[in-house]
Amino acid sequence: MIVRQQVDLPSAPCAVWLMDSITQVTPQDAGAIVVSGSHGGTSSAHYALAAALALAVFNDAGVGKDKAGLAALDILQSQGRAALTVSHSSARIGDAADAWMHGVVSHANANAKHLGFKPGQGLQAAIANYMGRAGVGPLSPCP
Repeated sequence: MIVRQQVDLPSAPCAVWLMDSITQVTPQDAGAIVVSGSHGGTSSAHYALAAALALAVFNDAGVGKDKAGLAALDILQSQGRAALTVSHSSARIGDAADAWMHGVVSHANANAKHLGFKPGQGLQAAIANYMGRAGVGPLSPCP
């Protein structure tokens, strides 16, 4: 069963969704933070772009040949979107809840770094910390 679940964060300025597959995003998710269990490859980037996500989170899938597991970060960066990956050794691929509970940021594009995300942070704490600062700066994802 593929999971799509909204995270209950009191006073959150925008929605945070857990989706086992990035293919579950819809246009109604525009402006949301989506934690997916999907790899950070090229195909994943196109789903995130089509939905105009504020922040897309992927699994680095071990990075892979020619950094294929990180390709989405550069694609999203080129379109002005924030994206990051969690380490495959911290969260199961295809399991967004595991990424949320145990994921550790492994890579972040420049837009995500500008928002305060950096490798080594626990994902849940990093997003909660960001939410506490949301609404500041030109790349603020919460409309």
